[in-house]
Amino acid sequence: MLKAFGIKKSYRSLPVLKGVDLDVAQGSVVAIVGASGAGKSTLLHILGSLDSPDGGEVHINGQPLFAQTPRALAEFRNHHLGFVFQFHNLLPEFTALENVMIPGLIGRVEVKGLKQRARQLLASLHLEDRADHKPSELSGGEQQRVAVARALINEPLLIFADEPSGNLDSANAADLHQLFFQLRKDVGQTFVIVTHNQEFAAMADRTLEIRDGVIA
Repeated sequence: MLKAFGIKKSYRSLPVLKGVDLDVAQGSVVAIVGASGAGKSTLLHILGSLDSPDGGEVHINGQPLFAQTPRALAEFRNHHLGFVFQFHNLLPEFTALENVMIPGLIGRVEVKGLKQRARQLLASLHLEDRADHKPSELSGGEQQRVAVARALINEPLLIFADEPSGNLDSANAADLHQLFFQLRKDVGQTFVIVTHNQEFAAMADRTLEIRDGVIA
């Protein structure tokens, strides 16, 4: 499903990625680990088209991402990729339900059906009674589950997660990790996850370590 070839990235004169190759199969959960500053998040952002490489290619289902126009790439990202970040990135002025709906609204999905799917996702994550609450009224674990629902709203091919449990206590982190595997079981979701959590990395189908700018 996801293939990367010779990914290189430098910031000024500092090379961060020095030729990364990887292959992610559909329906798998892949963990990317490595020391702080090794380039894990940089790689994730390139794989998810949030950043562009200095060299190399990324293909999703055979389609080269960076051969597209910026507008086409943005539409592809909105329709086919989902993202979960460490600090939730929920908009504080909107309710949980509205936050979940945002990618669908950007993608011009019909509002009535979108709202119904958003409520179904929140219910599946045990948040049906929190739909009308704003982020400040939710716990950290609840906020992160809202972020997962938002990532799923457009039924993406892939979900990229950058330290998704890094800001959670151990109990909520364990719940979130189990949720990823449950989603993989229920809907065949594919996950690529940057993590420092060794317990989660051990649970993943594959663990890839970045060391010295390449996959060790």
